[in-house]
Amino acid sequence: MTRQPSTKQLRDWDRRYLWHPFTQMQEWEQEEPLIIERGKGSYLIDTEGKQYLDGTSSIWVNLHGHRHPILDRALKKQLDKIAHSTFLGLSNPPAIELARELIRIAPKGLSRVFYSDNGSTAVEIALKMAVQYWQQRRPEAGSKHTFLHLKLAYHGDTIGAVSVGNIELFHSRFKSLLFPTLEAEPPHCYRCPLKLAYPSCGMACIDPIEQILKRRHRELAGFIIEPLMQAAAGMIPQPAGYLKRIRELCTKYDVLLIADEVATGFGRTGRMFACEHEGVTPDLMAISKGLTGGYMPLAVTLTTDELYRGFLGAYDEFKTFFHGHSFTGNPLGCSAALANLQIFRQEKTLSRLSSKLKLLTQWLSPMADMPIVGDIRQRGFMVGIELVKDKKTKEPYPLSVKAGHRVASIARTKGLILRPIGNVLVLIPPLSTTAEELKKMVEILKKSVETLHID
Repeated sequence: MTRQPSTKQLRDWDRRYLWHPFTQMQEWEQEEPLIIERGKGSYLIDTEGKQYLDGTSSIWVNLHGHRHPILDRALKKQLDKIAHSTFLGLSNPPAIELARELIRIAPKGLSRVFYSDNGSTAVEIALKMAVQYWQQRRPEAGSKHTFLHLKLAYHGDTIGAVSVGNIELFHSRFKSLLFPTLEAEPPHCYRCPLKLAYPSCGMACIDPIEQILKRRHRELAGFIIEPLMQAAAGMIPQPAGYLKRIRELCTKYDVLLIADEVATGFGRTGRMFACEHEGVTPDLMAISKGLTGGYMPLAVTLTTDELYRGFLGAYDEFKTFFHGHSFTGNPLGCSAALANLQIFRQEKTLSRLSSKLKLLTQWLSPMADMPIVGDIRQRGFMVGIELVKDKKTKEPYPLSVKAGHRVASIARTKGLILRPIGNVLVLIPPLSTTAEELKKMVEILKKSVETLHID
């Protein structure tokens, strides 16, 4: 029998051979990497047997806990048949069945499913579909070759997704590779760029967006937005009515609305999709992350029948959407996604969330009085807690202080895994987290903030 490598050996190999994402490797090489070997429910378990509450849902993907028996069985059952076959010129039962189920639960009017393998790619596909649609279906509407997006947006790391993003730290170095876009201020109520206060502001931040749409709609193929919450921007919520108004403006000015529900989909905001909160149907919708319950890489771009029909034609018209991936419609991923939706139905996941959401709000509330907590932002199970140097002026800590990172490090020693975004502590637990586990997460978070000392 082959002897399993020790934790020390694994750490040495990790530091020697790996390059981790969003990680300063010079610092990583000086640290002792935490190596997760197993998981159970809301807990991650490292190679030395220590348990940690998964406060990030393993970067926002896990919904029903680790090692859920229904998900485990679905993958094992599919493996007994086939792991993968191409989707180019062929199909497979799990992909067909999943498409049908997704259309059943998607916002009304979305009727077609295009598979890919991650959120960035699902967004890329939506952008390409939008541009090609206007060329083929309605060229008289204008050249429509670019996009409008919000500042601080994050829609992924591939070049098209970065082009419609606006996080300088992540994106500035790649500007020479990007296509030009238009951008507008987001509804950042805590740090309002218009220096106004909600709700007396009347959502004045929408007025500049309407002006852009009015002047430039013949250039704009689409407006891409994360509905309800800009996640990687630091958990920035949108006020009630904002998304619905954006939908109305896109319809008025003949611009496609693209909803990036990669982070917000599958119950994270308390509804299956964030668009449901305001009865909005986008023209295209990108989903991934929670699609397979955190088990397999899979993504989908959903479209309306109107958009789909723009790609129909004779073979030699070449209206085909020439885009695809080796693992498009992967049977293992689709089987996991079907099992994920089965769990939602059987365990009544969404209806059981409401009481836990109220408790989470209640338990987070006292943190607002802490001297370095500037703002607590919550939409469902998506929480951002912004740490500030000066509560009165909202002056942020310099990033070099690593305030969020230091709190996360303290929390880890207490048994909670967090992944901050700069000065914003992010808490996104699995939907299956029990009330007791949720309370423990908040208690550790509070104690970790109290423990932080910055000279």
